[in-house]
Amino acid sequence: MSRESILALLRAHEGTFVSGEEISGGLSRTAVWKAVDALRRDGYVIEARTGLGYRLVSSPDALTELEIRRFLGQTAVVGRELRCFDEIDSTNTYAKQIALSGAADGTVVVANCQTAGRGRMDRSFQSPRDKGVYLSVLLRPELPPDRLLSVTALAGVAVCRTVERVCGVCPGLKWPNDPVLGKKKLCGILTELALEGETGRVQSLVLGIGINVLQTRKDFPPEVAEMATSLAMELGRPVSRPALAAALIQELDQLYADLKAGDLSAYLSAYRRDCVNLGRTVQLIGPEGRETVTAVDIDQDFGLVVRDADGAEKTVRSGEVSVRGMYGYVE
Repeated sequence: MSRESILALLRAHEGTFVSGEEISGGLSRTAVWKAVDALRRDGYVIEARTGLGYRLVSSPDALTELEIRRFLGQTAVVGRELRCFDEIDSTNTYAKQIALSGAADGTVVVANCQTAGRGRMDRSFQSPRDKGVYLSVLLRPELPPDRLLSVTALAGVAVCRTVERVCGVCPGLKWPNDPVLGKKKLCGILTELALEGETGRVQSLVLGIGINVLQTRKDFPPEVAEMATSLAMELGRPVSRPALAAALIQELDQLYADLKAGDLSAYLSAYRRDCVNLGRTVQLIGPEGRETVTAVDIDQDFGLVVRDADGAEKTVRSGEVSVRGMYGYVE
């Protein structure tokens, strides 16, 4: 019996003791002890009592396959293959590498810590150990590139749904792709698309998401401490990272199915409902300088519709400009 099987048996009898004989399944007592000891080293608290056997007391808040699959259940595509790392340079970088070697559609890469986490515009993304959920999914959509322009915005909606499912609170969305809570940034999202040079066909899409979960203020460097927050800071309690990762994988699996089906109306409605910019005065910051406008709507392609002082309206796209609004930071 493997340690995974032993853990499953202990979980099935959680709160009660399971005899060594029932656990062994034909293994020697030494083999059972070694498997239990390995689980303990992984952070599982297992009580042993002579004459009674073993009892699972608690499980670690660990981003391991064992813990994530405990909450995950069955998915159609995303998460069927799950690769978990204690430390990695960047989950997006790794996902792009395995895309070149033929990794399967829907492969998810999860890390407990990133040493070179990346955000938009080549900014670094702080990814301290044991604090957040750092996850990338490799997708191979058979869709034209223009059907994928809204993926980052869709992912923002998926993050909000995930947090609401697990925590009972729904973040807002700062256009174009920042989930925010308590008027501070909660999450970073980075989408990277690879195309064939000759045909323009989509080879792969890597969607990276980093959610701040257990950070305290001191975990953020000074340059981001005023603009960043975590779920624990806003809720005043810890949140299970494997449960959050599993819920996010489920939401991304549904997002992928809806994206391929072309049914994005629910995402657009949710984005419009949760966008914190709408109805507010914002500054557009682009190559030609700054312009003060009012954000009035989100269009069908998740562009931001703004109105200037003369009443003229126009739509701006992610990548064309940055928006500085009530939260005092720039994408």
